[in-house]
Amino acid sequence: MNNIFVDSSAWIEYFKGNKDYEFLKNLIVNNTICTNDIILTELLPSIIHRKEVHLAELLNSLRKYILLIDWQDIRNIQISNLKHGNNHIGVADIIIVQNCIQNNLKIISHDNHFRAMEKYIPLEFYKLFY
Repeated sequence: MNNIFVDSSAWIEYFKGNKDYEFLKNLIVNNTICTNDIILTELLPSIIHRKEVHLAELLNSLRKYILLIDWQDIRNIQISNLKHGNNHIGVADIIIVQNCIQNNLKIISHDNHFRAMEKYIPLEFYKLFY
């Protein structure tokens, strides 16, 4: 089952060789990772520019969840962020959160603002990070 969503920040740490993210290789091999068009759009342009064809093919081969954006839900998540003092979370990250919640996906991210949202939004992290 492809139910582990890897945020671009975690991918970048993995690509840089950060030992804390080596476990992603096993998740890739076991075909448990998924993505969406936001992540691909954040990562693929520079990968393609650097002519890393194999890496681009790998990312494009991941199961991709379609973005079904509910703008009222996006606004409600942002209102919750503001109520909890999280004033600098961009709309793209909120769309990622919504996509994960809609599809019951566990997220892996290197960005702390996702962890902060987990306290008041039903966002589930991949358990390795606990």
